[in-house]
Amino acid sequence: MGKTISVHQKASIGDKIFTLVNCGTLVIIFIIVAYPLYFTILASLSDPLETARGSITFFPKGFTLEAYQEVFKEPKVWVGYGNTIFYAVAGTMINLACTIPTAYALSHKRLPMRRLATWFFMFTMYFSGGMIPTYLVIKKLGLLDTRTVLLVCSAVQVYFLITARNYYDTSIPGEIYEAAYMDGASELGTFFKIALPLSKPIVALMVLYYAVMHWNNYINAFMYITSADKYPLQLVLRQILLMSGNMGQIAGNVDDDMMVLFMRKALLVESMKYALIFIASFPVMLAYVFVQKRFMSGLVTGAVKG
Repeated sequence: MGKTISVHQKASIGDKIFTLVNCGTLVIIFIIVAYPLYFTILASLSDPLETARGSITFFPKGFTLEAYQEVFKEPKVWVGYGNTIFYAVAGTMINLACTIPTAYALSHKRLPMRRLATWFFMFTMYFSGGMIPTYLVIKKLGLLDTRTVLLVCSAVQVYFLITARNYYDTSIPGEIYEAAYMDGASELGTFFKIALPLSKPIVALMVLYYAVMHWNNYINAFMYITSADKYPLQLVLRQILLMSGNMGQIAGNVDDDMMVLFMRKALLVESMKYALIFIASFPVMLAYVFVQKRFMSGLVTGAVKG
């Protein structure tokens, strides 16, 4: 009767050094990435004067919630938050409705002129009409200063489309589709009953990508939106930043009695800026926690293959 021998190989010194260097590098990268957000939280919770002095390092000084209280007193912050949630939810649904079916269709080898259609989409990744022609087209379509312009102008992102197409092409065997066709399933039935249920990882990836894109949308809103009641949260943050600079200019034109009041208000506005940055970033970070598992799965299986 043979004996089962288990062999435990000890890691060599080189392997240990390699692991140590990798762990140290990851820790350094994590600190570089995480500390700015951590500092934002500290600055929003600290006394504005301490923030202006630059004395904050690892813990808040003069703990106060005044910045958050002032932020939530601003009606335009609530309006901007509501607009951003609407743009993120509605825009992501439009993106999914356009990207996922297109990617599914492009993944089928029996689609006529499939490669030509794929190259047509990819062409737009490198060449476009430019900012001014795009603005003129949107103006001619009557979409300026409308909520629709922020939803339809980025209905399909080609990089995400190619990622989803590669997922369907490599992760779902063609035999499953053939079996469905033999059972009498239509193309729509195959998509909704087979492809879509099996594509939860890539759908989660698309949801996170598109939601973050809409949540952080600034350029399109800045160019095409002029009404304050349609501003997303990013433009509200810009207004607060401008307010901070303007108060500094006004403070230089007042007497000494008013100087202290203006400077205190200017410092508070600076703390409000940090508070609003954290408020704007927190929902995205929270969403990533819930979709992290499917996010990594979709990212790996949908990667562009060489």
